[in-house]
Amino acid sequence: MSETTETPVAVATPVQEINWETIGKKQDNYSEAERTRLSTAYEKTLTSISEHQVLEGIVVDKTSKDVVVNINYKSEGAIPLAEFRYNPDLAIGDKVEVYVEKQEDKNGQLVLSHKKARFMRAWERVNEALNTNEIIKGFVKCRTKGGLIVDVFGMEAFLPGSQIDVKPVRDYDAYVNKTMEFKVVKINPEFKNVVVSHKALIEAEIEQQKQEIISKLEKGQVLEGTVKNITSYGVFIDLGGVDGLIHITDLSWFRITHPEEVVKLGDKIHVVILDFDNEKKRIQLGLKQLSPHPWDSLSPDVNVGDKVKGKIVVVADYGAFIEIAPGVEGLIHVSEMSWSQHLRTAHDFFKVGSETEAIILTLNREERKMTLGIKQLTPDPWANIVDKYPKGSKHVGTVRNFTNFGVFVELEEGIDGLIHISDLSWTKKIKHPSEFTKIGDKIDVTVLEVNTETRRLSLGHKQLEENPWDTFETIFTLDSIHKGTITQLTDKGATIMLPYGVEGFAPSKHLIKENGQPAKAEEILDFKVIEFNKDAKKIILSHSRIKEDAVAGEKAEKFAGKKAEAKDAQSAVKKIRGSIEKTTLGDIDQLANLKTKMDKSEKDELEKGE
Repeated sequence: MSETTETPVAVATPVQEINWETIGKKQDNYSEAERTRLSTAYEKTLTSISEHQVLEGIVVDKTSKDVVVNINYKSEGAIPLAEFRYNPDLAIGDKVEVYVEKQEDKNGQLVLSHKKARFMRAWERVNEALNTNEIIKGFVKCRTKGGLIVDVFGMEAFLPGSQIDVKPVRDYDAYVNKTMEFKVVKINPEFKNVVVSHKALIEAEIEQQKQEIISKLEKGQVLEGTVKNITSYGVFIDLGGVDGLIHITDLSWFRITHPEEVVKLGDKIHVVILDFDNEKKRIQLGLKQLSPHPWDSLSPDVNVGDKVKGKIVVVADYGAFIEIAPGVEGLIHVSEMSWSQHLRTAHDFFKVGSETEAIILTLNREERKMTLGIKQLTPDPWANIVDKYPKGSKHVGTVRNFTNFGVFVELEEGIDGLIHISDLSWTKKIKHPSEFTKIGDKIDVTVLEVNTETRRLSLGHKQLEENPWDTFETIFTLDSIHKGTITQLTDKGATIMLPYGVEGFAPSKHLIKENGQPAKAEEILDFKVIEFNKDAKKIILSHSRIKEDAVAGEKAEKFAGKKAEAKDAQSAVKKIRGSIEKTTLGDIDQLANLKTKMDKSEKDELEKGE
């Protein structure tokens, strides 16, 4: 038999708990109390932070994707490298601002953001820059609609195209990827929008230069400048930081239509200061004032009454300017162009560029003014007006103009006369001369009055014929009846055209016909003359009066017949009364009854007649 070995029986021992956190790590011999004490001391060395706070950290590591930043907290934070794209020179040890988004994420990691920190700091700084009017720098990132996007302190701001420069900018791309100086001009707190301006800096510099230049200006001072801009009304001159204006009238002593006739863009010219305004920063310059005035060279032999010759340079309704020597002009007023009295314009006589002769009427060398006339080159037609157009003489004229009160007639060039509206016709009542004649028509006239002092000629047309009212007075006698045509109806009555072309007037109440209806226009009716006034040339007519008078006549005739019958009956009664004594008692009673009947009949007839 082989020997058997006894297996030893294991003795049970207490199972010790395994600390899995220590596996793979070097074991320490700290007790729990020591660990707590050390942990508390360590935490005291860390910074106390809170979320949504901006702190300063140090770059401790940099990879191709992240930047590790230590903010003196129990853990470090990793920030995407893209947030530091603006700073390609970022290195380990650099200080950066970070925004604490979370103290611990789901993995227990600290979450930081450099972009948000920059934005918050930038927002604070742009607000401060706006309040203090500080000049800041920014990087132009790209072009956008209407302007440029600028990086300012890490946030995007808008630079409008109108705020890039004092001059209009066409190529915005020329400013991209450039660092420029700006001023914050507008902030929208609600949308966190920022507007910056580069133009404001330039304007401030220009304003300062203007102040310095204007402070040294004096009237009459001569400066050199450059033609900066040319407009239709003048030229802007750059005086080295400040602009002045030469008005077109101060460019040349001679008349010009556009400044380009004198200067060109970019020309360097000498100008004289005429005036300036410190408050409005306006400088008025002159160029022609640097050369002698043309009037200074006008010959002293030129005097009032001399005949001169020149070229028309300006024509207006009121007159024309004639240049009799270079830079020396005189005005020919329209009233000095013709002896005619009716209204005309200078355009009827002259065109720009035409040449003419004239007589000098006034000459003021100190004020450099001259008036001229051309009508004086011909004799004054009013000089022998009384001999040529004596009172009562007859002529043929041309209708030139109308007024409400008459017609202006031209007898010859420079001789006009007026026919008053009341002197146009003996018979027609004319409301406006246009009812009688037309402009341009020939018309026969007679001279009624001549006034040489006021140069007025009174003419008449109706006076060429005898006054027909002398004849009308024998025809249109009172109560005479004539046929007439109603030519016009108004509220007050009607105008009636009677024989021989004379007009009468019938009031409304005299236009009622036999049927009770009012007469109408164009009706031909009989009219009775109820009033005739030769001096006022007035005939008052009535249609209704004809019927009314006829009815009254019939009544009168009837009344006269009844009255005769009553008289005959009365005579018969008297005769019977004379024979009463010869009658019997019965006859007396019969006669008494007859007398009563006859008396009653007579009384009734008399009452009807009345």
